[in-house]
Amino acid sequence: MTDFKLPRGIVISGTGLWTPPEAISNEELVEAYNTFAERYNERHAAEIEAGTMAAKPLSSADFIEKASGIKNRYVISREGILDPGRMRPYLPERPDDEISLQAEMGLKAAKLALEKAGKKPEDIDAVIVGASYMQRAYPAIAIEIQGALGIEGFAFDMEVACSSATFSLQRAVDALAAGSARAVLVINPELASPQIDFTDRDSHFIFGDVAVASVVERRENCGVDTAWEVLSTRAQTVFSNNIRSNFGYTARAADVDPFGAGKLFRQNGRKVFKEVCPMAAAHIEEHVRAVGTEPAEVNRYWLHQANINMNNLIAKKLMGDDASSERAPIVLDRYANTGCAGSVIAFNLYSDDLAAGDRGVICSFGAGYSIGSLVVEKVAI
Repeated sequence: MTDFKLPRGIVISGTGLWTPPEAISNEELVEAYNTFAERYNERHAAEIEAGTMAAKPLSSADFIEKASGIKNRYVISREGILDPGRMRPYLPERPDDEISLQAEMGLKAAKLALEKAGKKPEDIDAVIVGASYMQRAYPAIAIEIQGALGIEGFAFDMEVACSSATFSLQRAVDALAAGSARAVLVINPELASPQIDFTDRDSHFIFGDVAVASVVERRENCGVDTAWEVLSTRAQTVFSNNIRSNFGYTARAADVDPFGAGKLFRQNGRKVFKEVCPMAAAHIEEHVRAVGTEPAEVNRYWLHQANINMNNLIAKKLMGDDASSERAPIVLDRYANTGCAGSVIAFNLYSDDLAAGDRGVICSFGAGYSIGSLVVEKVAI
């Protein structure tokens, strides 16, 4: 585990949030899934009766909200997801000379972050794209966005599942601390909907699509009135199979269906809840105390947005009876689980109201297991 107290002077000066224009409610998702399940069960009635095949259970909007806190999710394309005969989004392939979908998403969020930070592309030396899924292996999505913006310097992709945003922010901080960049553009374009098995009752509702971006720079170069100084970063990983996606190019060499059973997102939800919640709470407690603050004194926690019950339990552990949605804001009811982007969405939407001197924690956790956190303090420039 790494834990770094940084030299003062590295700030997050602007963030951007791009939300897809299309959304799907729980009710719409359940209607499509239940129609699919009923057709599936009718088609395989004999096998189900014989016990050689399991019936597809039906779902409900109430079940989804109770299990996760999710009411809605944004997606790049509703088409296909709500078609019981397809049960996956329809995203037409683009030619190589056209910007990729994931890069387009990231570019939109990046422009918003640059505008908020008062920066131009020529002020940026590095671009880091962190996401749970990458549309392709290479060339890097980050380099594609770098080229679209006309940024000189270097760019790379990184993937640490749902901790990709906090880990990529830490890599930006490291570059600034080492003097290899003046300002870094961190982008987290989560194109999750193609990796969802919409025929699985226990996971079809979990994820949504979104893109967020952040500008990280030296305080002396910051051109806005206020920013968030990064006091410390911490990263932790512990191997677990309880959250897994086996989709990959080696499937063709194994002569198996690359989209078959076990290839898309899956998790053992009960074990994840039991193991990750105490791990994340302890991680945050130790990190906050390492910078001289008690967890209950932190003004705001921008936590990973995976499950309302996980967030409430962790918030209660950190803040006791003072835990509230104001101090640990929730966005997953509107956005669902957006992979690594959730904590940055919360930070983007619920940070402007805090005053100089207030402290907060941006934290994400997920497959790996992986946990990343940044302790930040609002400063007047």
